Amino acid sequence: MSAAPRARPAFGRSLLRLFTVQGSWNYERMQGVGMGVAEEPLLRDLRVAGNGAAYRAAVARGAHFFNAHPYLCGLAVGAAARAEHEGVPPDQVERLRTALCGPLGSLGDRLVWAGWLPFTSGLALIAVALGLGLPAILGFLVVFNAGHVALRWWALRAGWTHGVRVAVALRQPLLQRATAVLGPAMAFVVGAALPLVAQYLGSGFLGWSRVALAGVAAFGFALLWWLRARLTGVRLGLVLLAVATLAGWLWP
Repeated sequence: MSAAPRARPAFGRSLLRLFTVQGSWNYERMQGVGMGVAEEPLLRDLRVAGNGAAYRAAVARGAHFFNAHPYLCGLAVGAAARAEHEGVPPDQVERLRTALCGPLGSLGDRLVWAGWLPFTSGLALIAVALGLGLPAILGFLVVFNAGHVALRWWALRAGWTHGVRVAVALRQPLLQRATAVLGPAMAFVVGAALPLVAQYLGSGFLGWSRVALAGVAAFGFALLWWLRARLTGVRLGLVLLAVATLAGWLWP
C-alpha cells in the first residue's frame, strides 16, 4: 500500500460540500452523489501525483449508493478517501462504505434527532416561556448549529485519521458518553418545558375558555394514546389546525 499524502488534506472544501450532501438525493443512490462530491477534494492528490485513472475511479466509487445520517456522513467520506490514498482494493472500499451506512444512521438518529435537537429545542422553549423571546430563538440557532457543525468536522477528521479502521472512532468514550447522557437530558428538559410552554400559551385564555383549552389538550392526548397505531402527532396537529382555522372563520 502507498502511504497517505504528506500535503494537508482539503478538509475545508470537503466540509463545505458536506452541507449539501442531500442536495442531489435520489432513490437510486440516496446520498451517494453528494458523498462523491464531498469526497472529491480529498482525492485530488491522486490526480496531482499523476494517477488520473485512480482519481477518476475513486471519485466514481464515492458517488455510489450511500445512506446514513447527514451529520455523520463525513466519517465515511474521510475513511473512504484515506483508503483510496492507501491503495486499499476497490471492493474493500465498497464494503467499508456499505458497512458504515447502518451504524452511522443509527448513531446519528440517537445522538441528534433523539438527543441534541430536542434537548436544545426544549431549552429554547423554556427560555421563551420565561420571557426571553427573540434572544432565546437566536441562542438556539447558535448552540444547535455549533454542535452540529462540530460533529460534522469531527466525523470528517476521524474518518481520515482512521481510514479502514474507522470503527475505532465509533467506540470513542466521549461519543459513547454523549449518546448515553443526551437521552435522559433531553427527556428532562422536554418534560420541564411542557408545563411552562402550556402556561405561556394559555395565558391569554381566561375563565371557561381555559377549561375548554385544558379539555381539548386532554382529549388530544387521549386520542393519541387510543389510536397510537394509526394517529400520529403530525396528523393530529393538522386536524387541530383545520379545526382552528374553521373556528376562526365562523367566530363572530
